[in-house]
Amino acid sequence: MRDLPAEVVADAVAWRRQLHRNPELGFQEHETAGFIAAKLAEFGYEVRRGIGRTGVVGSLAKGSGNRAIGIRADIDALPIAEASGVEWASGNPGRAHACGHDGHTAVALAAARLLAGMPFEGTLRFIFQPAEENEGGGRAMVEDGLFSDCPVDAVYALHNWPGLPLGTLVARDREMMAAFGTFEIRLLGQGAHGAMPHEGADTLLAAAHLVVALQSVAARNVSPLDSAVVSVTQIHGGDAWNVLPETAVIRGTTRWFDPAVGDLIEARLRKLAASVAEGFGCTAGIDYERRYPSTLNTPENAALVRKVAAAGGLSVVDAPPSMAAEDFAFMLNQVPGCYFWMGSARETGDNPGLHSPRFDFNDALIPPAVGFWLDLALAELRAP
Repeated sequence: MRDLPAEVVADAVAWRRQLHRNPELGFQEHETAGFIAAKLAEFGYEVRRGIGRTGVVGSLAKGSGNRAIGIRADIDALPIAEASGVEWASGNPGRAHACGHDGHTAVALAAARLLAGMPFEGTLRFIFQPAEENEGGGRAMVEDGLFSDCPVDAVYALHNWPGLPLGTLVARDREMMAAFGTFEIRLLGQGAHGAMPHEGADTLLAAAHLVVALQSVAARNVSPLDSAVVSVTQIHGGDAWNVLPETAVIRGTTRWFDPAVGDLIEARLRKLAASVAEGFGCTAGIDYERRYPSTLNTPENAALVRKVAAAGGLSVVDAPPSMAAEDFAFMLNQVPGCYFWMGSARETGDNPGLHSPRFDFNDALIPPAVGFWLDLALAELRAP
């Protein structure tokens, strides 16, 4: 692994902890974006702000090469009350960097700083993306002209992965993360006294049967050879002990890789909602939204990531894709590239998962992650 200057590592750790103290939610990352823009300008990059609302892009061209690559880091936090107990814990109540985007940002800034002083041929673009957590900031940047205004030939992104040992890397040839959708089913019946249920149409009974029926979609409608998830995560209805409510609401999430499976899931949800509701004398309305597509790597770029990682001393391992979702998928739908995981587990064994209130990015990942970005950028933009 590269021997990085101690000052650069120390600064990156300090930046990471500063960002951790001030987490900002999707499309609200104004102070974060300002901090990033100031650092990029200090390092000599041409800075563009406001792409995808709060996104920032820093570009640096050298030599006569015409190849350009993008290195993307997500910058937003989560609406979670932090319980990590660290000295640099969130100072913003109800908000926390519980997914490590503070670390991704600090790593990218440190790499930008070092690469500014290295020879290469072509253009480097550091893409700092807002609103990865549910709001689709990757899509917002693409639709706001990211790749028309700041074109690249390939784009890359890393994510810390606390379930993998420090020093490991996973870069699959195709599927890395699942596509995801959300649904809300509104059941309308007829309210009644709890002692006289025969006088109403019970939406809670219909909801209970519908929750069970929805589990048949992945279990009985989707091929066992395909991946699919249908999870009910919320049920709302009623506010009195002795009254059957007129309405009930079911909400949840769906996951898939194959677009045909996504079509099947949506069709079955709509059919089941209508038929189960009708069976209990109710009606159903459904809002179904496909949020992110699958995160699909380009095999050639994934192979380069693995080659560079192995040459740099990282342990390249294989792992199944994740059914979690990632809006870097919108960027990979536009240009070739690779999304990969870097292991960040602590040797102590205390490794809260991503989105846990106890999660805190492992600063020990900063040196190998920065070193990897240097190696990859120089492999892509070889100096003569």
